[in-house]
Amino acid sequence: MSSSMPAPTERLHSLDALRGGALLLGVVLHASLAFFPEQTWIVADNSRSIGAAWIFFAIHLFRMTAFFMISGLFAHMMLARRGWVGFARDRLIRIVGPLAAFWTPVMAGIITALVWNAHIQGWVTPGAEPPPPPSYDWTNFPLTHLWFLYVLALFYTAMLVLRFPFAVLDRSGAWGRIVDRLTGILIGPWTPAILAAPLAVACWLDPAWIAFFAVPTPDEGLVPDTAALVGFGLAFGLGFLLDRRRDLLTRIAYWSPVFLGVGFGTGVTAYILAGGPDITPMVEPTMAKALVAGFIALSVYASALAAMGLCVRFLSGHSPVRRYLADSSYWVYILHLPLVMLAQVWIQAWPGPWWLKMAGVSLGVLAVCLVSYELAVRHSFLGRWLNGRRIPWRRPPSEAGTERSE
Repeated sequence: MSSSMPAPTERLHSLDALRGGALLLGVVLHASLAFFPEQTWIVADNSRSIGAAWIFFAIHLFRMTAFFMISGLFAHMMLARRGWVGFARDRLIRIVGPLAAFWTPVMAGIITALVWNAHIQGWVTPGAEPPPPPSYDWTNFPLTHLWFLYVLALFYTAMLVLRFPFAVLDRSGAWGRIVDRLTGILIGPWTPAILAAPLAVACWLDPAWIAFFAVPTPDEGLVPDTAALVGFGLAFGLGFLLDRRRDLLTRIAYWSPVFLGVGFGTGVTAYILAGGPDITPMVEPTMAKALVAGFIALSVYASALAAMGLCVRFLSGHSPVRRYLADSSYWVYILHLPLVMLAQVWIQAWPGPWWLKMAGVSLGVLAVCLVSYELAVRHSFLGRWLNGRRIPWRRPPSEAGTERSE
């Protein structure tokens, strides 16, 4: 391992910042939906712009792919430190537990926003019988924005199942050394193209694929889209392998300007080929669909690797502010979507430019979430449940920045 990389017992501040930033950007992402030129969201503000669609597209391209890449790296780190029993227990408590506990209140908040908006829009006739509630099964169960916890649980399960035979058969470590060499070969300026190929094929073959949404978010149904499993699964797997070769993070940082350039160029091209915020599925596997799928897939991985490399390059030192935001990001993301929708309903008829209203929704919701995190989560049993530790109200300075990433 390169001497320039942090020791395994140190916290990877750069990757922690990226993981937290990816979750916090979800507030901006969902806030932008109400301001698209054409209505694609339950709430349509009276001030709209193509700029909101550009912001959504740019964030959505890399955000969750980078998140799953970091999640894979931290998963290997925890597995190596705790063993599979400790790992499974921790993930059940801190991933599956919050999904089960928070789904109902989150769904209740979303339904409240939907009903309020329906009354404002005049879609509800006073005295009329309400429409029958929707029926759900395993094909359309609404995971909401908490889908990432469900997909993480699937990836963790697959990781443990696939790893077991290798751990049993490779006691000498020979296969592990071969995998590490192959990982070293994989990392270079060609990495986005190698990863993009299977994702592009999966998107091309998916009759429900919407190019504007890039890697589809599997927020409905208990069987995720193939394109989502491929796109996020490859990112998770790469992160898992990178923890075995922590020295390769330096190489990713070195090539980050190239990744950024490729991600920007292919992203702009993909947006144009997709027709902007067009939510019409590309049903037939045509050559035009293959072209846009290729550009989308290349931009997804190039931009995610650029984000990782730039964070390694510039955010490797300890920052109390970044650390606080990273710690709070899990809670913020769980809580934010109903609040964003309620805020969007509240201000949709207000006068003002779209960018000011979008910023108001984003910052207002973030402020509410951070205050609730500080008062109700960080120093309580909820902080230990979600983040693995409870921070005392008065914390010794010597403890700051020394915990290991998980």
